[in-house]
Amino acid sequence: MATDLKTTVTYEDILGRLDIRLGRVVEVEVEPSAPKASYRPTVDFGKYGRRVSVGRFTGHAPEELLGRQVVGVLNFEPRRIGAVTSEVLILGVQSPGAASGEATALTSMREAKLGGKVF
Repeated sequence: MATDLKTTVTYEDILGRLDIRLGRVVEVEVEPSAPKASYRPTVDFGKYGRRVSVGRFTGHAPEELLGRQVVGVLNFEPRRIGAVTSEVLILGVQSPGAASGEATALTSMREAKLGGKVF
């Protein structure tokens, strides 16, 4: 059942304040200390450096994520998940039929510049 849309906001209110950029997954490990099944990918954002994330992308094999370009929010506060500090939020959408929070990562349809701004 679909839920109602949220209140309308302006670009400057929300999207203009977020630093959303394209990166490439260069390493993926299972994160055993997370409260739910999760991976710990390292993402290269070009001139913005490499950042570690913790995410519930376990509906994919680690090899499927490795080398993929993904979309991440770089300016959220780091968040402790299990024994790891997640430095970037990789954006995703819930996988069909999966448990709440289990996601597939948002990707680019074409190869694009690492660190490229998402708008």
